[in-house]
Amino acid sequence: MASEKAVSAESDMPFMILAETFEKIEVISSRTQMTVLLVNLFKQTPPAIIDKVVYLLQGKLWPDWYGMPELGIGEKMLIKAIALATNSTESEVEKLYKTLGDLGKAAEKLRAKAEKIMSKSSILAFVSVRRELTVLRVYETLSRIAMAQGEGSRDIKLKLLAGLISEASPKEAKYIVRFVEGRLRLGIGDATIMDALAIVYGGGVHARPVIERAYNLRADLGNVAKILATQGIDALKNIKPQVGIPIRPMLAERLNNPVEMLKKVGGKAYVEYKYDGERAQIHKDGDKIWIYSRRLENITRQYPDVVEYARKYIKAKQAIVEGEIVAYDPETGELRPFQELMHRKRKHDIHIAIKEYPVKVFLFDLLYADGEDYTTKPLPIRREKLKEIIEETDVFRLAEYIETSDPEELEKFFLKAIEDGAEGVMVKALHERSIYQAGTRGWLWIKYKRDYKSEMIDTVDLVVVGAFYGRGRRGGKYGALLMASYNPEKDVFETVCKVGSGFKDEDLDRLPEMLQPYIIDRKHPRVVSKMQPDVWVTPALVAEIIGAELTLSPLHTCCLDKVKPGVGISIRFPRFIRWRPDKSPEDATTSQELLEMYKRQLKKII
Repeated sequence: MASEKAVSAESDMPFMILAETFEKIEVISSRTQMTVLLVNLFKQTPPAIIDKVVYLLQGKLWPDWYGMPELGIGEKMLIKAIALATNSTESEVEKLYKTLGDLGKAAEKLRAKAEKIMSKSSILAFVSVRRELTVLRVYETLSRIAMAQGEGSRDIKLKLLAGLISEASPKEAKYIVRFVEGRLRLGIGDATIMDALAIVYGGGVHARPVIERAYNLRADLGNVAKILATQGIDALKNIKPQVGIPIRPMLAERLNNPVEMLKKVGGKAYVEYKYDGERAQIHKDGDKIWIYSRRLENITRQYPDVVEYARKYIKAKQAIVEGEIVAYDPETGELRPFQELMHRKRKHDIHIAIKEYPVKVFLFDLLYADGEDYTTKPLPIRREKLKEIIEETDVFRLAEYIETSDPEELEKFFLKAIEDGAEGVMVKALHERSIYQAGTRGWLWIKYKRDYKSEMIDTVDLVVVGAFYGRGRRGGKYGALLMASYNPEKDVFETVCKVGSGFKDEDLDRLPEMLQPYIIDRKHPRVVSKMQPDVWVTPALVAEIIGAELTLSPLHTCCLDKVKPGVGISIRFPRFIRWRPDKSPEDATTSQELLEMYKRQLKKII
């Protein structure tokens, strides 16, 4: 880390610039206005610290996949730090917090009060010339707090945080506290950050696809911004996958008609089992193995057995492969459902979980091998190379698949997949343009799942954006949730339904705890809603939902005005199925997907 002596105007900037940007962003909801504010911020940001600024805008110190420690500051410690930094008592902080409902605002008021008292004392004013906080110093102090581990770490964290708040202006203190809480409430998506980076460093929005592809191949927006700001747009054009850095996964569209599927992918396709497991991106560099989840979290620790499989059965020295980790019954060989893998998340006694919940790995793609980028190559070439570098065994092998252009054969293979314990099949294009579209959802891959054979045909994955209090037996609890789809074009979440059925009593009992970290006092800037829930929620939690049918609704904003003026698409009689912790909000069902589902449903009725 850079020493304070090395800090200069060229390598750092006042933290106040960032705090003032936060303040302006907080009161607007227009993505265009947010982009303008970020453009102004990036123009003032020295290239040397652009990565730190991007991380802070994302509300984190580093990408999740780094596997680095979190800040580890609970509410009680945060209150204690504010009290120490503002010469207040903890009860004063708690009282103000209850009144304002926001620890950041409480810190801001108490910091202003402390400064006012100090200014009245000429002696104190003379000896307490406050150093200007810089972005680098705030970032490095927060990093030191996160890295403090073991005996005595609590006191170190408290001392560092209290010291940081005491040196901050009231406004800076507010946003430092909110950052530590994980509640910046800015509503800035990665897409908006990329737009601003393109304008400032790429010469205009036309550079956005280059930045996005780099981000998709290197899931570290701070690092991508640093390369862009210091080396230019051409450096991003040459970026390739790097072992150890996760690639944002390619995503699939969905259909339920084999004829239509084959037509979409060009007539002929690879059709492979879609297993009910945990999608995994496995990186190998010699004996070093990393495993990343669909959400790019480092899950290597959960699967020491898969680490050994990769070491033994991937014959390339360096490789990035994708597959599905699936639990199975060692006595019968039958595949087990995804929920069984949740036992692998235990922090202790993982050796017991390995025995009780053994897994197999079914590989379906190759992204990189021994210096060569395979994301730009058609699927048949990727698949042939994958076969070449994998030594197949009963527990580590390629996914079951066929090549076909026959809809009847596709349907039969789908039914066989269901019989074998899979969720359904993936239909994948194999023409010359069938590259690996990292981070993109498109028609090169199409999902065909067994859920599509019942009720609404499709299950959907929706994001919680609000909650309603229950009545009767559910009085005093949350009784229903406001759910939304994701619109990637506008980078917003559009409401689809209010779901209150399908929850077990234990699900309802857990809701307050699950929602608490995400509750906000007003509608999130990325949420588009006509409805007013009792509580607004930051888009973060994803749930799988089924219903009777898709219908038009004047109450919901999903695909508003796309079918008829003034109405959107909604789900009739929605029912909760399960939580999807493996999916991020941006992985949810898109508004366009729901529109396509509605149109197909309409054709069937006609």
